[in-house]
Amino acid sequence: MTGFAAMEQCAVLIEDGKIADVFSQRRFEQKHFGGNIQTIDVRGAFIAPGLIDTHIHGFGGYGTEDGFDSAAAGTHSVLEMSKRLVQYGVTAFNPTIYPAEPERMLRAVQGAAAAMGREEGAQIMGLHLEGPFISPERLGVQKRETIMSVDIPFMERLWEAAEGRIVNMTVAPELKGMRELALFCIKKGIVLQAGHTDARYENMVEGMQAGILHATHLFNAMGKMDHRNPNAVGAVLIHPEMSCEIIADGFHVHPDLFKLLLRDKPLDKIVLVTDALKPAEQLDGPLYANGEEVVFKGGFFCRKIDGVIAGSALTMIRGIRNLVNFGFSLEDAVKTAGFNPAQVMRYRNKGAIIPGYDADLVVFAWNGGPGSGENSLRVLGAISGGRIRKNTL
Repeated sequence: MTGFAAMEQCAVLIEDGKIADVFSQRRFEQKHFGGNIQTIDVRGAFIAPGLIDTHIHGFGGYGTEDGFDSAAAGTHSVLEMSKRLVQYGVTAFNPTIYPAEPERMLRAVQGAAAAMGREEGAQIMGLHLEGPFISPERLGVQKRETIMSVDIPFMERLWEAAEGRIVNMTVAPELKGMRELALFCIKKGIVLQAGHTDARYENMVEGMQAGILHATHLFNAMGKMDHRNPNAVGAVLIHPEMSCEIIADGFHVHPDLFKLLLRDKPLDKIVLVTDALKPAEQLDGPLYANGEEVVFKGGFFCRKIDGVIAGSALTMIRGIRNLVNFGFSLEDAVKTAGFNPAQVMRYRNKGAIIPGYDADLVVFAWNGGPGSGENSLRVLGAISGGRIRKNTL
């Protein structure tokens, strides 16, 4: 799968961390390579662009919130996330920071940014800030005391703490001062996302005019569509220029709504994310997310104290399988997990298998179709930056 269409019986040539060429089997057999080339036969498995998760808080018992009290702890946890995520086919990700009290949030941002360039697994592309400029009316499990009105000086401090490594940011378009914030972010190249928002339709349109053209976890923590005012959900569905994240675990969004999404949104505007929490794929021990104990309920996490959905336990590879079960073709599902996030986040040379692009690949076995079970889609190997990161091939 090149990222655009499936190609049968092909080979990918990697040189110096880049994709050098893509061959048909016949052309590959006709080629004459030197004696130093390593050949790996994936025996009929799929080769696809590496998966890119642009919204993830934690994984395997490590989370970005570990940086709230110690930047060094945050750095360690993000690096551990990198090691574990690549085992699930993720070759690039945006560690996502919760809003917190100013000094604690600054520490977490500093710690996560310091991990960049030190990865042993999936590449850290930059930070996603999920707040703090979000609506108190659509908190989800965010903590009311950690959010704030738009504050440009604090935004400048966040940018400095991140050493300019903020890639995307979730904001509520209806907040006073949002246009000034949007202009700041545009100058810095930050992708703005509408999320945790009580915006009405007119607020969303104003936000689009200011450059807020992506939406955080569509349908969740935003104003629902109404016949008198389409609100945030309606604005995303109505306007083809808006792209959107979607959590495909079957719990955050009803499976049948994916048919609506597939019908009403251009495919290249749909981005699969996990929004996974720290205890996702954690093997043992107590489960905590953002400082609160959570319980696992058959596919997602709930806050123990009140049963409110706390977040996702999804993996990207499982999300692809779910999308196929929800009506997507396998090729289209893979595109939402690689090519689309690369395009929305403006990542050059990622998300497709074409010469000159980064050699970020996932190899997976697929023996299912719509209605397939848990083991129908399995990661066999991952290559990030031309290096085999999970060597089971």
